[in-house]
Amino acid sequence: MTTGLVSISFRPLTPEQLVAAAAQAGLSCIEWGSDVHAPCDDEARLQEIVALQTQYGLTCCSYGTYFRLGKDDVSQLPDYIRAARILGTDILRLWCGEKNPDEFTAEEKAALFSDCKAAAAIAEREGVILCLECHNNTYTQTKEGALELMEHVNSPAFRMYWQPNQYRTVEENIAYATLLAPYTTHIHVFQWKGKEKFPLSDGIEEWRGYLKCFEGDHALLLEFMPDHQVATLPREADTLREIIGG
Repeated sequence: MTTGLVSISFRPLTPEQLVAAAAQAGLSCIEWGSDVHAPCDDEARLQEIVALQTQYGLTCCSYGTYFRLGKDDVSQLPDYIRAARILGTDILRLWCGEKNPDEFTAEEKAALFSDCKAAAAIAEREGVILCLECHNNTYTQTKEGALELMEHVNSPAFRMYWQPNQYRTVEENIAYATLLAPYTTHIHVFQWKGKEKFPLSDGIEEWRGYLKCFEGDHALLLEFMPDHQVATLPREADTLREIIGG
């Protein structure tokens, strides 16, 4: 599997500092965030990032947008798609809704699903893949909500990310991963329990269990450090390689 970094792990760093740190840690790709490092409307910054990727031998595996389906107008999606293409990726990460699926009324759900189908149609036309993060307080917070949405939209251009939920048990996270594995592209990697962050080395066997749920090649993207320090990145990257190697 490919190993990489989510740029928002280090929001205070410049793109050059990020690329240099990722390369030094032996990672091969970056998911650039649209909120700080790679705004979709700043072509000069995007081109600068492309040059840095070439210089350091890295690629962009995905564009981490903060576009929220059900809130933001899908007519804005082409702007993000254009930015993703400049960065060299056809995968964009989105969020879906502003609360968990049990809190949606029938009317709100219908409107959200309509937005998702419209977004998927744009993605199909543009030849890109929109991936939803299984994030708390979104429609994909639960495996049931995520699967329902995937089946309803029913588009190869509409897929999922996966990450463990820090408020659920290992068994619950494995159940989510198993159910959504056929729809999953990239995986965000971290070792959290509730609000506490721990070194990835504390979860080696746990993560080996998670990764058994997925077939094929996936980008495994380190997200945040347990101590928020970029100096910790090489250690976490080494642990990630150990997990894969085991």
